Amino acid sequence: MQIDRRRFIVFSSGALALSPFARAFGQQPAAAGQPAAPPVTAFTDVRRNVGIFTGRGGTIGFLINKDAAIAIDTQYPDTAKICLDGLKQKAGRGLDLVINTHHHADHTGGNGVFKAETKKIVAHVKVPELMKMVAATATASAAPPVFPDATFDKTWGEQLGDEKATASYNGPGHTGGDAIIHFERAHVVHMGDLLFHERHPRVDRPAGASIANWIVILEKTGKDFPADTIFIAGHAKDGVAPTVDRKAVLHFRDYLSAALDLTRKEIARGQTKDAIAATASLPGFEGYQGGGPLTLKGVLESAYDELTAKTP
Repeated sequence: MQIDRRRFIVFSSGALALSPFARAFGQQPAAAGQPAAPPVTAFTDVRRNVGIFTGRGGTIGFLINKDAAIAIDTQYPDTAKICLDGLKQKAGRGLDLVINTHHHADHTGGNGVFKAETKKIVAHVKVPELMKMVAATATASAAPPVFPDATFDKTWGEQLGDEKATASYNGPGHTGGDAIIHFERAHVVHMGDLLFHERHPRVDRPAGASIANWIVILEKTGKDFPADTIFIAGHAKDGVAPTVDRKAVLHFRDYLSAALDLTRKEIARGQTKDAIAATASLPGFEGYQGGGPLTLKGVLESAYDELTAKTP
């Protein structure tokens, strides 16, 4: 599969930088008393006016053509500003819409930055509900979330110049409100955090996640789209592109299946949750990267709770 990786703009905290695959969880916080390093960001073309922006948070997708300008997800305020400035420079104007793939702050934290230059923000109907749930437990100093102002239940679609974008909800997966965005003519699909490429995922059970149905979603995704489809992952291993083919989608399906199968077998053997979660690596997936909140331990703990019907 050939992917055009020509970068048309690259910014770093307002200055030029050159790093095409800066990952959200790979940028380390500054030591105590030290100024934070500027986020490393990049725009990369994918296919037929669709591209990606990488920075600090989930991969942002975008479409810029002569009649339309949209973004998928918004990361955090600092990188959202860098992304928005770049998209406005490319489009020569503001955006027509933003789509949030789900509610997590590394995908919606920049909504406030985008809102002033965007006609509307679209998301699955559960996204505002889940954002409110998170906000209710946030510290008093946390900035209030900026909610989508248009929602859908099962499907959504809009003609965007010579491209059509559609969104679909297929039940709980990474959370209870994940959408898949399809650019129909470009054959590009933004998976949000339904796809982690060679990186341990977060399974957000309090937000309604289901590993079992997540596997079903990935299986369906592997069958529904043309063989030449390019898939955009929400997160990827450091130094690895978040743009992948169908084999990578099915490989992640196999990862989740292996995690659930291992946990099921260990439960049958009488192993405790802590013992299962202490598993050092998942056979066949030893190369998956962990770090921060994304660990095999977290996946196996969630699998245990799901299989034993523990309340999130």
